[in-house]
Amino acid sequence: MELRLEGRVAVVTGGSKGLGLAMAKSFAHAGAQVAILARTQATLDEAAAAIGGGDNVAAIRCDVSRAGEIEAAHREIMARLGAIDILVNNAGQSQRGKFDELTDEMWQADLELKLFAAIRLTRLAFPGMKQRRWGRVINVLNIGAKAPQPESAPTSVSRAAGLALTKVLAGEGAPHNVLVNALLVGRIESDQIARRHKAEGTNLSLADYVRKHGAGIPLGRMGRAEEFANVALFLASEAGSYVTGTAINVDGGLSPIW
Repeated sequence: MELRLEGRVAVVTGGSKGLGLAMAKSFAHAGAQVAILARTQATLDEAAAAIGGGDNVAAIRCDVSRAGEIEAAHREIMARLGAIDILVNNAGQSQRGKFDELTDEMWQADLELKLFAAIRLTRLAFPGMKQRRWGRVINVLNIGAKAPQPESAPTSVSRAAGLALTKVLAGEGAPHNVLVNALLVGRIESDQIARRHKAEGTNLSLADYVRKHGAGIPLGRMGRAEEFANVALFLASEAGSYVTGTAINVDGGLSPIW
């Protein structure tokens, strides 16, 4: 089965690296026009070159934790690409710590980046999707949204809110053929894993670190960004036309909750 997206416009936040870049590549190679959003223009330009596609790829600098920048990015997307058919709310990082050490500022920053960014972007994209009677929203969360661990706040809390948002939007979008789902990340080889490896200061090489932390996963390894992108492509395509309001673990069986 070949999954194609000709005639569609996809927007991916956090699209310059890791999972976001992998999804943007997958969508572009399936024929979509793609806009990638991130905070650093130089990194965005490198990502756009890696994706290829020339005028079919728009690299737009945007800090999605800021409402004004989201509005400006939306105006640019509409001017350059004309619509948003597929929205992937992917921006975020793993902010976690002991509950009694987390400040209001840390909570607020996490919620702005992970929850309010998705709310604001979807609010801008939703009306056009409903009017055209076709749309896809994919919220990228993590398995902590379903099974939070100690010292996993604030990220697990904001991600759990993302689950509720997904279900609300799915119910409102369904009568208009706008499908809304969540993909939950487990342990995927990515820039985030590389940052964690560096922060821990381990004597292991990155490759050995990935093997060590993948060994406890039921499939026996960490996932690859391309494997995650494959699931996103399915949901974004016509092949996923009867899937909405669900949260799919892409985690090699790691989560204790299905």
